[in-house]
Amino acid sequence: MHHLVTAAVAFLAAFAALLAVLAVCRYLEPVDRGRRRRLEQRLAPIVFLFDHARLADATEPGRRLLARLPGTDLESLLGWLGPRLPNAAATLAALPDRGTVEAEGDRLHLRAEDLGEGMMRLTLSDSLAEGTGVVVDALSQNALEEEVELLRQAVDGAPLLCWREDGAGGIAWANAAYLAEAETRLPGHPAWPVPRLFDLPPDLAALEGGQRQSLGDGAAQRWFMCHARADAEGGGRLVFALPADEAVHAERSLREFVQTLAKTFADLPIGLAVFDRGRNLQLFNPALIDLTGLPTTFLAARPSLYALLDRLREARMVPEPKDYRSWQRQMSTLEAAAASGHHVETWSLPGGRTYRVTGRPHPDGALAFLFEDITSEMSMTRRFRAQLSVGTQVVDTLDEALAVFGSDGQMLLGNEAWRRVWDDDVLPLPERLRAIGGAGGGGPGAQRLAELLAPGAAREGANGAMAATDGTLLAWRILPLPGGQWMLGFTPNPARVQPAAMAGEALRRSTG
Repeated sequence: MHHLVTAAVAFLAAFAALLAVLAVCRYLEPVDRGRRRRLEQRLAPIVFLFDHARLADATEPGRRLLARLPGTDLESLLGWLGPRLPNAAATLAALPDRGTVEAEGDRLHLRAEDLGEGMMRLTLSDSLAEGTGVVVDALSQNALEEEVELLRQAVDGAPLLCWREDGAGGIAWANAAYLAEAETRLPGHPAWPVPRLFDLPPDLAALEGGQRQSLGDGAAQRWFMCHARADAEGGGRLVFALPADEAVHAERSLREFVQTLAKTFADLPIGLAVFDRGRNLQLFNPALIDLTGLPTTFLAARPSLYALLDRLREARMVPEPKDYRSWQRQMSTLEAAAASGHHVETWSLPGGRTYRVTGRPHPDGALAFLFEDITSEMSMTRRFRAQLSVGTQVVDTLDEALAVFGSDGQMLLGNEAWRRVWDDDVLPLPERLRAIGGAGGGGPGAQRLAELLAPGAAREGANGAMAATDGTLLAWRILPLPGGQWMLGFTPNPARVQPAAMAGEALRRSTG
């Protein structure tokens, strides 16, 4: 009896376990069916049905592929197939005659079938995969698709032209900016094959540092700086064209500005030499050639500052130094002084000519030197100084004490006789008047002179007489000069006079 009970319990337990398994399988069956359906969609072949060139139907993988293309027509699909199946277009052209054609690429296999009445079925498959597709983890597949989409958006949104060239030089791929530029430059051109906009050399080395290319002309002209990198797959290359309009316009403006300066400097009689921060000659004008006698070929070779100074020394166009070392120190001092601020030197050359050399610093460490021939100016200055010296010597020989005063009353110069009459010839005018008045003893002649010399008085020409401190008679006169200046002169008279007679004589001279 005990054995029967045990067998019954075992049977019931097994039956219950079987029911549980069936329940779980039934519960999970929709999930497995949905997963199987998605898997079948991923593994489904890529098939397109075209009515002439218009899409009539496609499998789910085919629709996902078309969603990434600019359009859903046959031309858009051929544009995508071109880099991967270069002979796809030629293969489809033979379809009406043959009914079924196939094309094989590195990975893709294309089968085209003519269904009649303009209907055509295209089947794409991966020739490297087993079956109709490659099974991958769903999360990995989604991550790859997201990354590809992100890269596509980044490349298409980049503000530069980018394209890929295959080993034969054909354009296998281009970003959205390139396609937009091609559509602008070549309206009506088919999307495939992608038109070539730039004529670049096939050698990568020629594009290593970039090559400037232009598109169009006139107002529609655009400039680009093209760079290329080798593409390991297919032996092609990736080319990038960066917009360079601003750089070209800036260089053109700078070039025009330099040309304007060069034309202006060409008319200057002053020699100009501009050196960069490396002290190499960058700019010079014709006057520099005329003043220094240096050959144009030498200056056009952009010599250094010290090479130019050496040539000037050989041509005896710099002050004759005691020795070469002292000359080097002198030139080093010239460069340092010019680089630190405005510096002027006067060079007296062995041939009798005189140059004024001016050094001025410029931004970015540049240095400009101006060479000016001041020989005539120096000769004129010497002649003027000689004439002035002769005039001063002549005035010093006169017996009349003469002094010239400025419009402000300051004495500008006086001759030797003036210094003998008035011991101090640097007194201001008020003290001078008091001294004159005291010397005149307040006589009419001295009073009249004081009125004429008072501040603000109209100093017209006048003359008179007054007594000196030693009792002699001094004849005076005032003579207006140009520029508000005036001259005062005293002529001593050795005759002594009595005070009354002296006053009468002074009155007669001052009023007569």
